[in-house]
Formats: sequence, structure tokens, C-alpha cells
Amino acid sequence: MLEKLGLDPATTLLKLNPRLITVRLTGFRRDGKYSAMAGHDINYLAVSGVLSMLGAKGKPPLPPGNILADFAGGGMVAFLGVLLALIHRGVSGKGQVVEANMVDGVSFLATFPRLAVKTPMWGAERGTNLLDGGCPYYGCYECKDKGEYMSVGALEPQFYKELLKGLQLTEREVLPRGFKGNRNDKGCWTYMKSVFERRFKEKTRKEWEGVFDGTDACCTPVLKIDELERTGFEQRPVVGLKESPGMGLTGKSGYMGKALRPGEGGEEALKAWMGWKKGREYREEGTGALVLTEKSKL
Repeated sequence: MLEKLGLDPATTLLKLNPRLITVRLTGFRRDGKYSAMAGHDINYLAVSGVLSMLGAKGKPPLPPGNILADFAGGGMVAFLGVLLALIHRGVSGKGQVVEANMVDGVSFLATFPRLAVKTPMWGAERGTNLLDGGCPYYGCYECKDKGEYMSVGALEPQFYKELLKGLQLTEREVLPRGFKGNRNDKGCWTYMKSVFERRFKEKTRKEWEGVFDGTDACCTPVLKIDELERTGFEQRPVVGLKESPGMGLTGKSGYMGKALRPGEGGEEALKAWMGWKKGREYREEGTGALVLTEKSKL
């Protein structure tokens, strides 16, 4: 798009303003087999190899909405690139072009499972491993009130001990009769999961919350968005910076997000960031495209 407007970042924009940082984000890589193809989050996950690791055993891979590639592997990684470019500009005084794509972004985020597939931790069929739903003490269980779930992440021995205590089960009760191994042996996982499934269905989610709240069993309710909103959940900044300028939140003062209409706030942003004024440095066309005037002073 920038090239079509005569604004190639490397050959035009940086010559006009050597301190300018331009970020370019694509779904697929800018070169290679898929570069000219349209795609969505699920496609970027698919060709990165990450989608193959997500989902239940014997079922098709399950994409996590469009959270992983679009927002994390794309937007968040591109934002990280801009921050690195700002640091470099602070040292060198020079801007640059930051390129990001969702395939490489999500591949980077999945570094741990990609390495783990070469180990017993994640090396077996999808949905049968330690952290992908195969392990009985790392997963979700339906409660007595259908459609309500508790999440379990009792990986470490001390947490597992607290889990069994809350469930009022002994280690012997959760293992098959005559089983010689321990809880880490996958040979007992199917049986152990069936024991947990039966036990969790004996109480409502609220009752289980009463059992596990305040404990180290790593067992918490699976809360829904609508109930969070009803109970006053606060949406807070992703990080808190204590020594840099910014708007901090104090007390019970979260924020509400909203979507912007196409072009909303654009005129103000261009004026604040670039010093551009509509009708002088640029004009808008019917499609909403930005077209520089001949008197642009970038």
C-alpha cells in the first residue's frame, strides 16, 4: 500500500525523515510459497506447524479463536519490533523499517512446545501429552452443574497432594488396581482421568470453589466473560510501569475497551505524530485512502 502511494519506506520515507520508524505486518511471510495468498489466523497457525499441536486426541486441530496468530504472533510481535527500533534510534539516531509476519511470530511464541515435541513431554499424539489435555492433573473437568468447569494444573508433587486432599482421594484410589508405576506413567492416565471426572461431577462449581479457594491445589473455576462483567471484573493494563510517564490505574478503576470506526481519530493522530494537517500535507479520497499533496513537508 505504501509503495502504491509513492511512499516506499526504505527509498522515500527514510530519506525524508531518517528517524522515522515504519512497521509492516503481514499474515504470511513476505516471501515464499504463500506470500501472495490471502489468509486468516487459522491459516498462519497451520503453516507454522503450531496448529498441529492444538486440540483433542482423534479430533481435528482446534484453533484458539484468532488470539494466537492475529493478536499475539502478529500485533504483539510487531509492537515488540517497534520498541526495539525505538531503543536503536535512541542510540543511533536512525529509524528503520520493522517487518513482522504472523507465521514467524507465532512460531516464536511456540518455541517451547516446538522444542518439547522432541521429548516425552510433548512428543506423542496431539491431546495425549502433559500440557495439551492428555494429563489428568492438567486439564478441565465438568462439575455437577452441567456446563460449568474447574481447571486443574497440579503438576508439581506438593500441588498434586493438595488436589487429592481437596478431592478426598488417596493416591491408591486414583491408580488402577495392581498398577506398579506412578502418576507420571501415561499407562494410568485414562483411569485416573475417569476417577477425577466422576469426583468433580459430585459437586457444583461453586461448591468446588469453596473447597479449593485459598489452597495450593492449582484448581480454579473456569470463569465466563459475562459473569466476570457481572461481578465487577476490572480490565487493567497488560503491565504496570512505575517509573515512566503514563496513565496508571489506582484502586478500582479499570477501563472499558471499544472498537474504533475506520478513520476515527486518524486526523488527530497524524497531527500529533507527524505534524500533518488535512488539506495541507494530505487529503482523503472516497475510499478512505490517504494521498499526499505536492506540498508535503515530511
